[in-house]
Amino acid sequence: MTPVTKPYLPDINKLKSYIDEIYKSEHLTNSGPLLKKLEARLADYLGVKHVICVANGSLALQVAYKALELEGEVITTPFSFAATTSTLQWEKLTPVFCDIDNKTYNIDNNLIDKYITNNTSAILPVHVFGNPCNVSEIESIAKKNDLKVIYDAAHAFGVEYKGESVLKYGDISTLSFHATKLFHTVEGGALITECDVLEKKIRELINFGIIDSNTFLNSGTNAKMNEFEAAMGLCVLDDIEEIKVTRNKIIRLYKNNLKDILQFQEINEYSSELSSYIPVVFESEESLLNVKLKLEENEIYPRRYFYPSLNEIYTEDTNCIESSSLSKKILCLPLFFELKENDVNKICKIIKEVICD
Repeated sequence: MTPVTKPYLPDINKLKSYIDEIYKSEHLTNSGPLLKKLEARLADYLGVKHVICVANGSLALQVAYKALELEGEVITTPFSFAATTSTLQWEKLTPVFCDIDNKTYNIDNNLIDKYITNNTSAILPVHVFGNPCNVSEIESIAKKNDLKVIYDAAHAFGVEYKGESVLKYGDISTLSFHATKLFHTVEGGALITECDVLEKKIRELINFGIIDSNTFLNSGTNAKMNEFEAAMGLCVLDDIEEIKVTRNKIIRLYKNNLKDILQFQEINEYSSELSSYIPVVFESEESLLNVKLKLEENEIYPRRYFYPSLNEIYTEDTNCIESSSLSKKILCLPLFFELKENDVNKICKIIKEVICD
């Protein structure tokens, strides 16, 4: 069977060596030594000031909303994983969907202004499949309207924009370290900020709101990452460059094989190479379903990211025409470290046979 993705498993002896450290320290959670080491190494690798690791990517978003004290409406994209919207609703915020650019798949910054009202508190764009948004234009819109910006950067680990981390943009960027991501800690996530005041507040929020033994914030939760997850993260981080090189080769092979028959995402001209996903767009949903069925008959399992468009799930909004259209025609093909060239060629051969038949 060839799944759409597989978690990267590092050398088990290296992982065991970190677990030995955990047993020696007897420090399992609550900002242990391995977590501190991971946060420091991630900040250095990503080229950002503050990395605050948490239990998962959804909590990273929820803590970001709390840290920025958001209220009312948040303008966001309908073309994303469900967590981008569900976390807003969980925190009693109202998602307002702004349609996407049908080439980049990111929020269409030219449309954002028309959704801003007196109730708008923030913009929540997504770097879709790691492709950087038009961060300069979004920053300009936010400043003009006194809005906060949180980037859902779940797919953008290690992505650079104009030679520096795309995670440095916005008030906060959030990452997911789920097992299926390019970089993972089994489960986990992180908040990235360049602001010292926000960093301090976030660390208090993820530890029940405790400031000291006598002082508490009005709100707080338990969002801490434990030492075993940090151990996995340290192991994966050691291998991240090899992982990226291997995945990038697979992506290029797909594109060389399929460039004449399928549409690919238009990547921001200032972006570094993307390593997280290989989305392809078909002429119609019927064509997609035919290919998907044939692949599954050969025990190859791609996935429909992101289907359906979130505006169709959480609202009755029919204005997101581009997102709704794209969601019906896009498919993510298998991509993981162990995937072989022969597997990719087989997948491409099946797709060509179905489409060109």
